[in-house]
Amino acid sequence: MWEYEHSIETGAAPEAVWRLWSDAENWGSWNAEIAKTEIDGPFATGSRITMTPPGDDPIELRIAEVTEGERFVDEARFGDLLLRTDHRIDRIGEGRIRVVYRMTVTGPDADAIGSRIGPGITVDWPDTMASLVALAQR
Repeated sequence: MWEYEHSIETGAAPEAVWRLWSDAENWGSWNAEIAKTEIDGPFATGSRITMTPPGDDPIELRIAEVTEGERFVDEARFGDLLLRTDHRIDRIGEGRIRVVYRMTVTGPDADAIGSRIGPGITVDWPDTMASLVALAQR
């Protein structure tokens, strides 16, 4: 297994972060690595999201778990590999939250393949999360 985690602390309201996350079709407004997103139903477990990076092929995601207002997990399959990203809001004190993204790559040769592809997937997380919380604070 390969894993990576990044977090950012903010004074943004957790509800504001959740509104941005659950509005999947507008993820591109705070994530520069997304040109377009489409969701096949409500933002709920089992729904599928098609996310298209600028100049790249679409990526199919499945929402694997949702805890309203707190957390969601999306999954992408690439052959035998499963890329699972956990997005979570941790309340850490009066008026403060920590926004956490955690990716795991599992499957055959996940350690080797994950260490090759994972850093390229997660390299933008600090900027993406900074944009997310900045928008949530407005």
